[in-house]
Amino acid sequence: MEIYLIRHTTPRIEKGTCYGQADLELEETFKQEAGDVLSRITMSPDNLIYSSPLKRCYKLAEKIGSTIITDKRLMELNFGEWELKNWDAINKKELDKWMTDFVDEIVPGGESYTQLASRSISFLNEVMQKQDTNVIIVTHAGVIRALLSHILRIELKDSFQIKLTYGDVIKLKKEEGNLTVVSKLSIRE
Repeated sequence: MEIYLIRHTTPRIEKGTCYGQADLELEETFKQEAGDVLSRITMSPDNLIYSSPLKRCYKLAEKIGSTIITDKRLMELNFGEWELKNWDAINKKELDKWMTDFVDEIVPGGESYTQLASRSISFLNEVMQKQDTNVIIVTHAGVIRALLSHILRIELKDSFQIKLTYGDVIKLKKEEGNLTVVSKLSIRE
């Protein structure tokens, strides 16, 4: 069984804006970026396609196939009160507290990275128990990092060392119940 973790393409948003679960449009480069993603995955009619319900993921999933299962557990971090605010406009005291412990600190009105990881891993475990066919998962950087952290046994606090860009495709392989990362990852030291 192969699993592809695919990060959505470039969203249309001003640099320096905090976003997670905001439902954003995509840049005009979407068609080209989607074509690049499609060239890096092995397509099969029996592939199962899962997607975050946010349109920046769902639109890419539609380019991959027509039958898509959405799951809210694949959504990006809920930034609560900070959604769509410029990072510089967020209360410095709250931001500093979160930055000191972004893994366990809950964003005001949102969630912690630990909570995101828990729901993401729950989704992956469920998929691995149910499926023997290849799976394509279109999701967000936070979810992908949390899943790779789990698979590679990297602490969540270190998962941001895993470099991800828009439209990245990470291939996993399930053999004898174990998941391994097939794709070459760029991990900053």
